[in-house]
Amino acid sequence: MKTLSPKVAADLMRAGDVIAYPTEAVYGLGCDPFNQEAVQQLFATKQRPMEKGVILAAANIEQISDLVELIGEEWEAQVCATWPGPFTWVLPVKKALPDWITGGRDTLAVRVSAHPVVQELCEAFGGPIVSTSANPTSLEPARSCQQVAEYFAGAVPCVAGELGGQTKPTEIRDARSGELLRL
Repeated sequence: MKTLSPKVAADLMRAGDVIAYPTEAVYGLGCDPFNQEAVQQLFATKQRPMEKGVILAAANIEQISDLVELIGEEWEAQVCATWPGPFTWVLPVKKALPDWITGGRDTLAVRVSAHPVVQELCEAFGGPIVSTSANPTSLEPARSCQQVAEYFAGAVPCVAGELGGQTKPTEIRDARSGELLRL
């Protein structure tokens, strides 16, 4: 099984491909969130309905600052205190984003990751990337490139690396209400 460097994976995402990569707890599937065909391919690969929307992972706050309401908002300190780190926040969008990203909502789920591979991928890509668990819907998330290859018949190229030490996918909270959406 051949694995990719983050730079090669970023080039593939720019070309419209879906890749797999290690995150805080599991392997994730990623692609260019603003390429509709790539996101549709990711949903088809994962067998997931587009209405759910996706989480975007970023290397730093600057990569998401033009997408979501954060700076100067009452929830800024609470959110920024958890980043970079294994916390996903649902934030109001600054401008309309494609439904394939938001699931038709006026919010976006985002995470500024502390995982070195995620940071390197986002830096090499030049912005946030899709971050959803690497598994067909209803199966346990992949925890290695080998498992990604088994799940997707070798069709999804993979960046190898250590997982980030979390035992379950990141917590998701709504920034406006503080409501816990996923533990």
